[in-house]
Amino acid sequence: MTTELDFSPEKLQKLGFLDVDVDPTLDLFEEINKLKKEKNAIILAHYYQEPDIQDIADYIGDSLGLSQEAARTEADIIVFAGVHFMAETAKMLSPHKKVILPDLKAGCSLADACPAPLFKKFKEKYPDHIVVSYVNTSAEMKTLTDICCTSTNAVQIIESIPKDQPIIFAPDINLGRYLVKKTGRDMVLWNGTCMVHEIFSEEKIAKLRMRHPNALLIAHPECEESLLEKADYIGSTTGLLKFTMRSEATEFIVATEAGIIHQMEKSSPHKTFIPAPPENTCACNECPHMKLNTLEKLYVCMKYEMPEVILPEWVIREGVKSIDRMLEISAKAGL
Repeated sequence: MTTELDFSPEKLQKLGFLDVDVDPTLDLFEEINKLKKEKNAIILAHYYQEPDIQDIADYIGDSLGLSQEAARTEADIIVFAGVHFMAETAKMLSPHKKVILPDLKAGCSLADACPAPLFKKFKEKYPDHIVVSYVNTSAEMKTLTDICCTSTNAVQIIESIPKDQPIIFAPDINLGRYLVKKTGRDMVLWNGTCMVHEIFSEEKIAKLRMRHPNALLIAHPECEESLLEKADYIGSTTGLLKFTMRSEATEFIVATEAGIIHQMEKSSPHKTFIPAPPENTCACNECPHMKLNTLEKLYVCMKYEMPEVILPEWVIREGVKSIDRMLEISAKAGL
């Protein structure tokens, strides 16, 4: 583990942090805004956060873009309403700022699917390969990565690598297969997946499309290949949002985490957005890790300035190289 608390769980419990009852009469929006000013803090919210958190955030977006925005500000404290690896990335890009997150247990099934110690052994089997890793990985995993990528720039990153250079792609096997198909590169793929994008029901989606024949199916590339083959548009979370804004279509079936629909509805209130149904009894597809964060936890986190993400200096130093390399390639490609 590369993320540590500035206090032990026992000490936090003694302080009442892990089980704080928030006064129900408080106007949390007002109190959080006061804390932002008092502490010179900014709030970053991923698209998959609950609507209240998105509405009070200073910046809303995908994980890397949020960390880049935070690094450009003069804020002393970065409050990352997202998951663990995102807060770690923010710390890597802003090592001198305090980074806190509302719920320490907000992890990521995809990042957890690629533990750095196991990947290190896997990597040793392919000494002549370079490693391209999706940004959805731990900080320690990024120290084993040559070039990082996002779902937006992944194709360009792969295409920037000489064709005779073998590649390992990690951790998302669905995104990896999509990239193999798009670029024609035969890569070694790590077998990791995102629990949210793995459980969409193609049968239920097919029935939805029959009921909504004019709706476009839009999907994140972390979805399974068979679903992507049926999609009208494939793109990152930000890419999906922008597509719905510029498209002349008025109905969309959205195959990614349902939190993004809040921004889609705000940007295009005259359009209809239908969450793609999963293989379970839920009406929509939500990430249980993302939804651990609440407005109450955000308030408590800011009030006590904990839990704080602290990374060893060597992890920041070595891990940020893969991000810098990605940004360099993206800049040359005009992304």
